[in-house]
Amino acid sequence: MTVDGRRRGLFIAFEGPEGSGKSTQAQMLADRLQQTGLDVLLTREPGGTELGERLRALMFRERSLPELEPRVQALLMLAARAQHVAERLRPWLNDGGVVVCDRFAASTLAYQGAGFGLDVSELDRMNAFATAGVLPDVTLMLDLDVQVGLMRSLGQRGSDWEKAGGMNAQKVEFHARVRRGYLDQADADGWTVLDATQSPDDLGQKIWRRVEPEIEARTLRAAEAVQPPLPLAAGTAQGPLTDEAGRS
Repeated sequence: MTVDGRRRGLFIAFEGPEGSGKSTQAQMLADRLQQTGLDVLLTREPGGTELGERLRALMFRERSLPELEPRVQALLMLAARAQHVAERLRPWLNDGGVVVCDRFAASTLAYQGAGFGLDVSELDRMNAFATAGVLPDVTLMLDLDVQVGLMRSLGQRGSDWEKAGGMNAQKVEFHARVRRGYLDQADADGWTVLDATQSPDDLGQKIWRRVEPEIEARTLRAAEAVQPPLPLAAGTAQGPLTDEAGRS
């Protein structure tokens, strides 16, 4: 929506293959936006609501995701997304807030579509139904070689229960298809694609340069008071940020 010719609300989504650092960069960007005085919602998919987190736990905590039929995976992801949009994202954006989301609709096309081979055009229609017109204003893809990303994820398994199972059980060829699916979407939709092998600080600066003009083009809601950084508390509807495959 617009006010005095300026767009209101800003929706930023992070996408990319396993181990690309989406969760880290989403947190860094949300912190920086918040320190400028903006009202920021830092969230993730699947998750972000009580229902979404329960569905996430069903798939990841019980290590069941690799055994779920891909159509079932897609339907669970879409159910979580529809609730996320209706309960949190649309109201926040309509009121001029900023949303920073670790994964969104593109992940379903990349994982269940390109990765598992489900019909992408069919998934696209289902995504449209789930999102009801709520789409990112900016999509940032963090890209790196899949084997490098998988080694990063393997190195983090000891500190994160979600990294012990999930999509990392799939073969390298699966992850290569996922990455290709992301790159195809980036080409088609004009995403910003960034080299995820850079240092976190260098990558964060490039992300800020992409986002800053979007802030200036909108009327955005100010926070009532500048809050401390926004680490997501474990075990809540805003639990630790990881991706659609249960990875950071």
